[in-house]
Amino acid sequence: MNGTASGAAGKAPLAALGGVSGIQQPASLLRRVLLQGKYEALAMLRNGEQLILAVVLPLLALVGLTVTPFLDSMGGSRVDVAVPGILALCAMSTAFTGQGIATGFDRRYGVLRFLSTTPLGRGGLIAGKALSVLAVLCLQVAVVSAVAFSLGWRPAAAGWAPGLLLLALGAAAFTALGLLVAGTVRPEATLAITNLLWILLGALGGIVIPAERLPAGPQAIVHFLPSGALGESLREAFLGGTLNGGAALILLLWTVIAGAAAIRWFKWN
Repeated sequence: MNGTASGAAGKAPLAALGGVSGIQQPASLLRRVLLQGKYEALAMLRNGEQLILAVVLPLLALVGLTVTPFLDSMGGSRVDVAVPGILALCAMSTAFTGQGIATGFDRRYGVLRFLSTTPLGRGGLIAGKALSVLAVLCLQVAVVSAVAFSLGWRPAAAGWAPGLLLLALGAAAFTALGLLVAGTVRPEATLAITNLLWILLGALGGIVIPAERLPAGPQAIVHFLPSGALGESLREAFLGGTLNGGAALILLLWTVIAGAAAIRWFKWN
Protein backbone atom coordinates (compact mmCIF):
# COMPACT_ATOMS: atom_id res chain seq x y z
CA MET A 1 0.00 0.00 0.00
CA ASN A 2 2.73 2.43 0.99
CA GLY A 3 4.66 1.71 -2.18
CA THR A 4 1.55 2.18 -4.29
CA ALA A 5 0.66 5.42 -2.54
CA SER A 6 4.15 6.90 -2.86
CA GLY A 7 4.24 5.93 -6.55
CA ALA A 8 0.94 7.66 -7.17
CA ALA A 9 2.12 10.69 -5.25
CA GLY A 10 5.29 10.81 -7.32
CA LYS A 11 3.29 10.79 -10.55
CA ALA A 12 0.88 13.51 -9.40
CA PRO A 13 3.16 16.51 -10.10
CA LEU A 14 3.90 15.21 -13.59
CA ALA A 15 0.21 14.74 -14.25
CA ALA A 16 -0.45 18.30 -13.08
CA LEU A 17 2.13 19.55 -15.56
CA GLY A 18 0.66 17.53 -18.37
CA GLY A 19 3.44 14.93 -18.31
CA VAL A 20 7.06 15.36 -19.26
CA SER A 21 6.15 16.22 -22.84
CA GLY A 22 3.85 19.00 -21.61
CA ILE A 23 6.60 20.94 -19.80
CA GLN A 24 7.42 24.10 -21.75
CA GLN A 25 10.97 24.07 -23.03
CA PRO A 26 13.05 27.29 -23.32
CA ALA A 27 13.26 28.85 -26.76
CA SER A 28 16.35 28.14 -28.82
CA LEU A 29 19.13 30.72 -28.94
CA LEU A 30 18.29 31.49 -32.57
CA ARG A 31 14.67 32.25 -31.70
CA ARG A 32 15.70 34.42 -28.76
CA VAL A 33 18.07 36.40 -30.99
CA LEU A 34 15.41 36.80 -33.70
CA LEU A 35 12.85 38.05 -31.17
CA GLN A 36 15.34 40.49 -29.67
CA GLY A 37 16.30 41.71 -33.13
CA LYS A 38 12.62 42.23 -34.01
CA TYR A 39 12.05 44.16 -30.79
CA GLU A 40 15.11 46.37 -31.35
CA ALA A 41 14.18 47.08 -34.97
CA LEU A 42 10.57 48.00 -34.14
CA ALA A 43 11.74 50.22 -31.29
CA MET A 44 14.02 52.11 -33.68
CA LEU A 45 11.30 52.53 -36.30
CA ARG A 46 8.73 53.72 -33.73
CA ASN A 47 11.07 56.43 -32.47
CA GLY A 48 10.35 59.66 -34.36
CA GLU A 49 13.86 61.07 -33.97
CA GLN A 50 15.42 57.81 -35.13
CA LEU A 51 13.10 57.68 -38.14
CA ILE A 52 14.04 61.22 -39.16
CA LEU A 53 17.73 60.38 -38.84
CA ALA A 54 17.43 57.04 -40.63
CA VAL A 55 15.11 57.92 -43.52
CA VAL A 56 13.99 61.54 -43.78
CA LEU A 57 17.37 63.28 -43.65
CA PRO A 58 19.05 60.88 -46.14
CA LEU A 59 16.15 61.39 -48.57
CA LEU A 60 16.39 65.17 -48.23
CA ALA A 61 20.14 64.93 -48.91
CA LEU A 62 19.45 62.75 -51.96
CA VAL A 63 17.00 65.23 -53.45
CA GLY A 64 19.29 68.17 -52.64
CA LEU A 65 22.30 66.59 -54.35
CA THR A 66 20.20 65.59 -57.34
CA VAL A 67 18.75 69.04 -58.05
CA THR A 68 21.98 71.01 -57.50
CA PRO A 69 25.10 70.98 -59.72
CA PHE A 70 27.49 70.11 -56.87
CA LEU A 71 28.18 66.56 -58.16
CA ASP A 72 28.45 67.43 -61.84
CA SER A 73 31.46 66.06 -63.76
CA MET A 74 31.97 63.21 -61.27
CA GLY A 75 31.78 60.38 -63.80
CA GLY A 76 28.02 59.91 -63.86
CA SER A 77 24.71 61.67 -63.53
CA ARG A 78 23.99 63.56 -60.32
CA VAL A 79 21.70 60.88 -58.94
CA ASP A 80 24.10 58.06 -59.90
CA VAL A 81 26.88 59.72 -57.91
CA ALA A 82 24.63 60.75 -55.02
CA VAL A 83 22.83 57.47 -54.25
CA PRO A 84 25.85 55.38 -53.12
CA GLY A 85 26.81 58.09 -50.63
CA ILE A 86 23.25 58.31 -49.35
CA LEU A 87 23.15 54.54 -48.81
CA ALA A 88 26.42 54.81 -46.87
CA LEU A 89 24.89 57.64 -44.83
CA CYS A 90 21.94 55.37 -44.02
CA ALA A 91 24.31 52.71 -42.70
CA MET A 92 26.08 55.23 -40.49
CA SER A 93 22.79 56.73 -39.25
CA THR A 94 21.35 53.39 -38.15
CA ALA A 95 24.43 51.46 -37.05
CA PHE A 96 26.41 54.26 -35.39
CA THR A 97 24.17 57.12 -34.31
CA GLY A 98 20.88 55.28 -33.82
CA GLN A 99 22.28 52.15 -32.20
CA GLY A 100 24.79 54.10 -30.13
CA ILE A 101 22.16 56.38 -28.62
CA ALA A 102 19.72 53.53 -27.95
CA THR A 103 22.40 51.38 -26.32
CA GLY A 104 23.69 54.27 -24.22
CA PHE A 105 20.31 54.96 -22.67
CA ASP A 106 19.58 51.24 -22.25
CA ARG A 107 22.79 51.04 -20.23
CA ARG A 108 21.83 54.05 -18.13
CA TYR A 109 18.46 52.65 -17.13
CA GLY A 110 19.81 49.16 -16.36
CA VAL A 111 18.18 47.44 -19.33
CA LEU A 112 21.48 46.02 -20.60
CA ARG A 113 22.46 44.67 -17.20
CA PHE A 114 19.07 42.98 -16.84
CA LEU A 115 19.06 41.46 -20.33
CA SER A 116 22.64 40.20 -19.96
CA THR A 117 21.50 37.99 -17.04
CA THR A 118 18.54 36.47 -18.92
CA PRO A 119 18.75 33.33 -21.11
CA LEU A 120 19.39 35.72 -24.02
CA GLY A 121 22.87 36.42 -22.61
CA ARG A 122 25.33 39.08 -23.65
CA GLY A 123 26.22 37.35 -26.90
CA GLY A 124 22.56 37.00 -27.85
CA LEU A 125 21.90 40.64 -26.97
CA ILE A 126 24.71 41.86 -29.21
CA ALA A 127 23.58 39.52 -32.01
CA GLY A 128 20.04 40.86 -31.67
CA LYS A 129 21.28 44.44 -31.97
CA ALA A 130 23.31 43.58 -35.07
CA LEU A 131 20.28 41.86 -36.58
CA SER A 132 18.10 44.90 -35.92
CA VAL A 133 20.64 47.14 -37.67
CA LEU A 134 20.60 44.91 -40.75
CA ALA A 135 16.79 44.79 -40.75
CA VAL A 136 16.44 48.58 -40.59
CA LEU A 137 19.22 49.00 -43.16
CA CYS A 138 17.34 46.71 -45.58
CA LEU A 139 14.28 48.93 -45.19
CA GLN A 140 16.39 52.04 -45.78
CA VAL A 141 17.93 50.56 -48.93
CA ALA A 142 14.47 49.70 -50.26
CA VAL A 143 13.06 53.20 -49.59
CA VAL A 144 16.11 55.08 -50.90
CA SER A 145 16.33 52.85 -53.97
CA ALA A 146 12.64 53.37 -54.78
CA VAL A 147 13.02 57.15 -54.60
CA ALA A 148 16.32 57.04 -56.49
CA PHE A 149 14.84 54.97 -59.33
CA SER A 150 12.06 57.53 -59.67
CA LEU A 151 14.76 60.21 -59.99
CA GLY A 152 16.52 58.28 -62.76
CA TRP A 153 19.09 56.21 -60.88
CA ARG A 154 20.67 53.57 -63.11
CA PRO A 155 23.26 51.61 -61.11
CA ALA A 156 25.62 49.10 -62.69
CA ALA A 157 23.98 45.68 -62.51
CA ALA A 158 27.28 44.10 -61.46
CA GLY A 159 27.54 46.55 -58.59
CA TRP A 160 24.72 45.17 -56.47
CA ALA A 161 26.65 42.20 -55.06
CA PRO A 162 29.76 44.15 -53.96
CA GLY A 163 27.60 47.10 -52.96
CA LEU A 164 25.43 45.11 -50.57
CA LEU A 165 28.49 43.32 -49.19
CA LEU A 166 30.18 46.66 -48.50
CA LEU A 167 27.02 48.02 -46.89
CA ALA A 168 26.91 45.06 -44.51
CA LEU A 169 30.61 45.47 -43.71
CA GLY A 170 30.16 49.21 -43.18
CA ALA A 171 27.19 48.56 -40.89
CA ALA A 172 29.36 46.17 -38.85
CA ALA A 173 32.13 48.76 -38.52
CA PHE A 174 29.75 51.53 -37.47
CA THR A 175 27.88 49.22 -35.06
CA ALA A 176 31.16 48.37 -33.35
CA LEU A 177 32.02 52.08 -33.10
CA GLY A 178 28.55 52.90 -31.79
CA LEU A 179 28.76 50.21 -29.10
CA LEU A 180 32.25 51.41 -28.16
CA VAL A 181 31.00 54.95 -27.55
CA ALA A 182 27.77 53.85 -25.87
CA GLY A 183 29.56 51.45 -23.54
CA THR A 184 32.29 53.78 -22.32
CA VAL A 185 30.79 57.26 -21.81
CA ARG A 186 27.67 58.70 -20.22
CA PRO A 187 24.42 58.58 -22.27
CA GLU A 188 24.32 62.37 -22.59
CA ALA A 189 27.88 62.32 -23.95
CA THR A 190 26.93 59.46 -26.29
CA LEU A 191 24.08 61.58 -27.67
CA ALA A 192 26.39 64.54 -28.27
CA ILE A 193 29.31 62.53 -29.69
CA THR A 194 27.29 60.40 -32.10
CA ASN A 195 25.27 63.34 -33.45
CA LEU A 196 28.38 65.51 -33.83
CA LEU A 197 30.28 62.77 -35.63
CA TRP A 198 27.26 62.11 -37.85
CA ILE A 199 27.38 65.72 -39.00
CA LEU A 200 31.17 65.88 -39.39
CA LEU A 201 31.54 62.54 -41.16
CA GLY A 202 28.50 63.22 -43.32
CA ALA A 203 29.85 66.59 -44.45
CA LEU A 204 33.63 66.10 -44.42
CA GLY A 205 34.17 62.34 -44.07
CA GLY A 206 33.84 61.39 -47.72
CA ILE A 207 30.61 59.51 -47.14
CA VAL A 208 28.22 61.72 -49.14
CA ILE A 209 30.54 64.22 -50.78
CA PRO A 210 33.38 62.55 -52.75
CA ALA A 211 36.87 63.17 -51.39
CA GLU A 212 37.95 65.16 -54.45
CA ARG A 213 35.30 67.77 -53.67
CA LEU A 214 36.54 68.26 -50.10
CA PRO A 215 39.15 70.76 -48.86
CA ALA A 216 42.79 69.69 -49.03
CA GLY A 217 43.02 68.86 -45.32
CA PRO A 218 40.22 66.28 -45.11
CA GLN A 219 41.23 64.75 -48.46
CA ALA A 220 44.42 63.35 -46.93
CA ILE A 221 42.65 61.29 -44.26
CA VAL A 222 39.10 60.51 -45.41
CA HIS A 223 40.17 57.36 -47.28
CA PHE A 224 41.26 55.81 -43.98
CA LEU A 225 38.03 56.64 -42.16
CA PRO A 226 35.13 54.16 -42.20
CA SER A 227 32.95 56.89 -43.69
CA GLY A 228 35.32 57.62 -46.57
CA ALA A 229 36.09 53.95 -47.22
CA LEU A 230 32.39 53.07 -47.37
CA GLY A 231 31.36 56.08 -49.44
CA GLU A 232 34.12 55.75 -52.03
CA SER A 233 33.80 51.97 -52.35
CA LEU A 234 30.04 52.16 -52.83
CA ARG A 235 30.46 54.76 -55.56
CA GLU A 236 32.94 52.47 -57.32
CA ALA A 237 30.59 49.52 -56.93
CA PHE A 238 27.40 51.13 -58.22
CA LEU A 239 29.07 53.31 -60.87
CA GLY A 240 31.57 50.79 -62.21
CA GLY A 241 30.48 47.42 -60.85
CA THR A 242 33.82 46.80 -59.09
CA LEU A 243 34.84 45.90 -55.55
CA ASN A 244 37.44 48.13 -53.90
CA GLY A 245 39.45 45.60 -51.92
CA GLY A 246 41.49 48.23 -50.09
CA ALA A 247 38.38 50.00 -48.80
CA ALA A 248 36.86 46.67 -47.76
CA LEU A 249 40.04 45.91 -45.79
CA ILE A 250 39.86 49.30 -44.06
CA LEU A 251 36.24 48.64 -43.06
CA LEU A 252 37.20 45.21 -41.77
CA LEU A 253 40.04 46.67 -39.71
CA TRP A 254 37.73 49.28 -38.19
CA THR A 255 35.26 46.51 -37.32
CA VAL A 256 37.91 44.35 -35.64
CA ILE A 257 39.64 47.18 -33.76
CA ALA A 258 36.47 48.92 -32.59
CA GLY A 259 34.86 45.59 -31.75
CA ALA A 260 37.85 44.49 -29.68
CA ALA A 261 37.91 47.84 -27.88
CA ALA A 262 34.17 47.62 -27.16
CA ILE A 263 34.58 44.11 -25.73
CA ARG A 264 37.50 45.28 -23.59
CA TRP A 265 35.99 48.48 -22.16
CA PHE A 266 32.21 48.11 -22.51
CA LYS A 267 30.39 48.77 -19.24
CA TRP A 268 27.05 47.00 -18.86
CA ASN A 269 25.80 49.25 -16.07
